[in-house]
Amino acid sequence: MNRVILIKYGELTTKKGNRKLFINTLYNNILKKLNGLEVNIFKDMSRMYIEYDNKDEELILKKIGQIFGIHAFEVAYKEESNLDSLKRAIKELLEINFDNQKKYTFKVETKRSDKSFSNTSLECNNIFGSYILKEFPNLSVNVHQYDILVNVEIRHGYSYIYLNEYKGLGGYPVGSLGKALLMLSGGIDSPVAGYLAMKRGIKLDLVYFEAIPHTSIEARNKVIELAKKLVVYGNEMKLIIVPFTKLQEEIYKNVDGNYSITIMRRMMYRIMEKLVKRFKGLAIVNGESIGQVASQTLTSMNVINNVTNVPIIRPVACFDKLEIIDISKKIATYDISILPYEDCCTIFVPKHPIINPNLEHTLEMEKRINYEDLIKEILNNLKVITISNLDDDKYKDIL
Repeated sequence: MNRVILIKYGELTTKKGNRKLFINTLYNNILKKLNGLEVNIFKDMSRMYIEYDNKDEELILKKIGQIFGIHAFEVAYKEESNLDSLKRAIKELLEINFDNQKKYTFKVETKRSDKSFSNTSLECNNIFGSYILKEFPNLSVNVHQYDILVNVEIRHGYSYIYLNEYKGLGGYPVGSLGKALLMLSGGIDSPVAGYLAMKRGIKLDLVYFEAIPHTSIEARNKVIELAKKLVVYGNEMKLIIVPFTKLQEEIYKNVDGNYSITIMRRMMYRIMEKLVKRFKGLAIVNGESIGQVASQTLTSMNVINNVTNVPIIRPVACFDKLEIIDISKKIATYDISILPYEDCCTIFVPKHPIINPNLEHTLEMEKRINYEDLIKEILNNLKVITISNLDDDKYKDIL
């Protein structure tokens, strides 16, 4: 019997007239993810099918489980659409996967998209259920609480038989809804925000603000490790390293200490707006969570956002810290994020940062800094690293 991996689209099926675009994006993402493996991928408007070398099955299943836009997937047997062939396939599948000395309950679920097939779905359920009971005395039917779900999909040309399915990541294929730039610090929140943004189909490039010698090379390497965790879900990203030292020092020399974080964030957004244009993005993504720190009150956000018209997406804005931590552990960024290397947002933090800044006072203090020239200098000295899912440990500097 021929084994194939059957991909179910889930949310993509709601897209109607745009469905083809989403399916093609998913198809290309799977091709990139499985690059170097012997696979053939076929697609239609309701399913995708991957033919593969059996020795690679475990690796392929792992990689598919890291791709957004997939509702569910399963290893299926591809058979000719006739009752005898389907019965033989069901028997072999059950013999391979279950001990015939143990007792199990089962249910058969048939979906018949090929209406020319001579039996209805309900008739097929009864035919295959009766066959299983005859061939496997240790099995009994329970349609409500079952150990084994035998799925039969009767489609035009061929049918597919499989057991319990794997749950996919869901969402939309990365790149199907444009590109944004993620403000990636070394903390817990921003990698989670990036993961959630990608789940909604957004392709990301990453931006890291560093202030050497106040931040360390270890802090940069920490961010690179976080980027390597995120790129698993996105195939390839640029990590843009922003030399923020001079501008940050000017802020802390010339403005009221309690306003330093507010003005620092405004400067970051000015830079982000220019980077979005340079790297052809459509929005800024960050890990801000309402009320978590002084710069993340609604008043602070309003004053800080005042410097840009670029849309700002905050995927974790309404999550509490424990919810964010749970996701960070799921995507394997938590242990990296808690490494003790400070970033720009945690150095020089005043004892009492203002939580309700005044815009007019903020503008007056910014006049003390020649920030436009400093931003031009920063943009002329960016370092850009390409992080690839296909080549984890070799990065190409783009100067």
